[in-house]
Amino acid sequence: MFENILANSIVAVILTVLVCFVISTLLPGIERKYIHARIQQRIGPIVIAPGIMAPIKFMFKENVKVSSPVPGLYKALPIICFIVVLCILVALTPQAYAIPALSSLVAIVGFLKVEEICYVLMGALSKSVMSVRMPFPDKIKGAAHLKSNRSFVEDMSARRSLRMITYGSFPLYLALFAPITAARSIFLQDIVTYQQINGPFLFTVSGGIAAVVFFIGYMIILNEYPFSIIKAKSDVIEGPYMEYAAKYRAIVYLTRGFFMFVLGAIFSVLFIGVPPTILSWGIIVNIIVALIFVFMMGIFSAFAPVFTNRQLLPTILGTTLLGILAIVIGLL
Repeated sequence: MFENILANSIVAVILTVLVCFVISTLLPGIERKYIHARIQQRIGPIVIAPGIMAPIKFMFKENVKVSSPVPGLYKALPIICFIVVLCILVALTPQAYAIPALSSLVAIVGFLKVEEICYVLMGALSKSVMSVRMPFPDKIKGAAHLKSNRSFVEDMSARRSLRMITYGSFPLYLALFAPITAARSIFLQDIVTYQQINGPFLFTVSGGIAAVVFFIGYMIILNEYPFSIIKAKSDVIEGPYMEYAAKYRAIVYLTRGFFMFVLGAIFSVLFIGVPPTILSWGIIVNIIVALIFVFMMGIFSAFAPVFTNRQLLPTILGTTLLGILAIVIGLL
């Protein structure tokens, strides 16, 4: 009997992950086709191009040999990112609530931090420019920059990634912990149960403020305009992703869409009380929330420039204060 229940739970989790992953492959195309292209008055790519056709294309391209002090780890980082996002989704499913160490906000925050740290390592471990070692500036006698420090494009991105980990994504984590003030528990099952009894946390004063903070944190952690400082095309080109090609680039594309969906699923669980599961109609809510966030992010990013520190710091500080306000109101 126990074996049958366990088998059914595993099958339910696998089917939920598959459905969520398939939907996630369409999100980047929806953003580019129906938001960016419409705002910019152009046709845009077909919906399946960014999330499905592009990864397939990169799977068949020739890989490049990247100069890195730890090439094995450098190549594994996109895979680690995908696995981390997958673990977050599994932790959100009701079947995982039986494992307290996995189904708590502490675990979710831990997984998100690992995903962020990967960007720092991507930038720090790449020592080439378009797969060619090109340290600069020249240090020969008579050079104009004789005493300057040599660096790589990715070094700039790594430093910016570290800066974003230090304070940039702080608003998102404040928003994640806001529902604790209502449920008085860090465990996802208790947060979901509380909302099923008392109504969605989103429709409270504290929840409404925290939802705004969550959305801004959503854009920050996805490195989307105007918070794309770690991969701004104006100076660091693609940042930590620049040297990834072939199948590694394909994994990067798949992970981004998957991460967009999973962040929406986190919001569904914490603010609406609907976990992702194929066994109920709640999965429709998860899909709708993911689409709403994609549309909102697409509209904001289409009009926004890249924030420099002059705009980034005040924005993050203001959002952080809003997150603190949401928690304080929830405690009162």
